Amino acid sequence: MSRPSRLQRQVLSLYRELLRAGRGKPGAEARVRAEFRQHASLPRSDVLRIEYLYRRGRRQLQLLRSGHAKAMGAFVRPQGPPEESSGAGASGAQPDDGGGLGNPLDSMGSPETPPDGR
Repeated sequence: MSRPSRLQRQVLSLYRELLRAGRGKPGAEARVRAEFRQHASLPRSDVLRIEYLYRRGRRQLQLLRSGHAKAMGAFVRPQGPPEESSGAGASGAQPDDGGGLGNPLDSMGSPETPPDGR
């Protein structure tokens, strides 16, 4: 087996530093491990993406080391369509006039933002 490259050593060092920085913060260690596991299957030849993730990890490390971070969490996008609860007083189908101020994901129409988040 060959020696680890400089980038590999930097990534492993970042992983250890993130784990150390997140020791006293709830959810930080699990989030760091999950993030690294998620990207572990990246091909070694995808250097641009690896370097991007490395820079992103460096910024997260700075945030964790600052005194402002108390815990670490993540925003999770729902996998399936949201379930509608049948409330009392709602009889029949609601008319879709297209100008409602309700949640755009509650109707059968497309949401206001595209699925790719742009």
